[in-house]
Amino acid sequence: MNLSIYSKEFRYNIQLAYPIILAMLGHTVVGVIDNIMVGKIGPTELAAASLANSFVFIAISLGVGFSTAITPFVAKSDAANDLEGGRSTFVNGLFLCTVVGVLLFSIIFLAKPFLIYMGQPAEVTQLAKPFLDVVALSIIPLVMYQGYKQFADGKSQTKNSMYATLICNGVNLIFNYLLIYGIWIFPELGMLGAAYGTLISRVVMIIYMHFAMKRQAMFQPFMYQLKFNEIKKDVVKQISKIGIPSGLMSFFEVALFVGAVWLSGMLGTVSQAANQIALSMSSMTFMFASGLGVAATIRVGNQMGLKNYTYMRTVARSIMLMALGIYILFALLFVLFNNYIPLLFLDAKDATNALMNEEVIQIAGQLLLVAAIFQISDCMQVVTLGSLRGLQDVNVPMIITFVSYWIVGFPMSIYLSLYTNVGTPGIWIGLLAGLTVAAILLYARFHHISNRLINTNLK
Repeated sequence: MNLSIYSKEFRYNIQLAYPIILAMLGHTVVGVIDNIMVGKIGPTELAAASLANSFVFIAISLGVGFSTAITPFVAKSDAANDLEGGRSTFVNGLFLCTVVGVLLFSIIFLAKPFLIYMGQPAEVTQLAKPFLDVVALSIIPLVMYQGYKQFADGKSQTKNSMYATLICNGVNLIFNYLLIYGIWIFPELGMLGAAYGTLISRVVMIIYMHFAMKRQAMFQPFMYQLKFNEIKKDVVKQISKIGIPSGLMSFFEVALFVGAVWLSGMLGTVSQAANQIALSMSSMTFMFASGLGVAATIRVGNQMGLKNYTYMRTVARSIMLMALGIYILFALLFVLFNNYIPLLFLDAKDATNALMNEEVIQIAGQLLLVAAIFQISDCMQVVTLGSLRGLQDVNVPMIITFVSYWIVGFPMSIYLSLYTNVGTPGIWIGLLAGLTVAAILLYARFHHISNRLINTNLK
């Protein structure tokens, strides 16, 4: 393999991907900030926030996954200089994201009574219910924001979402502090204050994104005088045809991790709190892969529009190599600091919960060792999925992800954690198995399709 043909693409890959990575990191940091600030209140509150967020994460995965269908259409129309097609994608995509956001909030709100059947500790469930109500409402502005973000990303303008997310994090941190502890004129709401901080910050985020894009000349033709009569059945159907499988793929993966939250809750509050610490850290590093995956979608989509299939494969492979190098480094950091990272999430001076905190730290350290390995497989499957999405190939990858996560991964997690002495680490060993199978099968799919396109083009 001649690595130079791939390494020369690294610079442009980084320029395109780093704002996306920072924006996605920002979304995760909102949750991590909530976990850290709630964790300082106590491990039971941390477990409750984890349980509530598990429902919200499922909904967000569907909404965000659905919205990614906008990007390849925009990237393709941008490469072909199709202004009318780009505007139609934006208007119809934003409409669909709004509908999906409202629908997801409604489902989560109505599903709240099922919390008592999740086999979680009673005190955790009781604290989770009011927290869930508020955070679920934030799904609506978040998924609407995704309509703007995916369109801007498809136009290779990735810094807008970066700035929006930085503002979102600042607002979240400020209102968390004010509302958790009751500073100044604000009421002391405890862990519920973190939920309101998340809601407020996501409303601010979409407001910023709308006006930021409206002021930029390149977006004005797409945002000028938006009308309902521009919503077209054929465009809605076209976006949904890609969006629904994309949303399901995202759902299959996120639901796998949510299943890990529920399994850890069945093992007790200590296991659930430890799982949330490991999940928070791996979610942060996962955003690098997600950003590179979006970059792959954009670049592959552009080359699809230009019908330059050989270069398209080179671009995709260059991003995969970058991801592999970055995640090997993350793996080393997780191994080196696995016993220190959990200290960020707990109050070491809390005498009341000292014994419980010590157990949480020990288990979380074990989980981080497994996470160090599985995130390498995770990065490869995410970037390869991004490349396949750029090819507008989503149906077979949807089947691959379902089989990998729910036929291979989760059953192994259940068996090892509940029916052997492995305990909580067994949950994450199952995750590792599912992600590894997905990475291998998805790359085989990409290799097959790219070869077919290249060979067809040569004839």
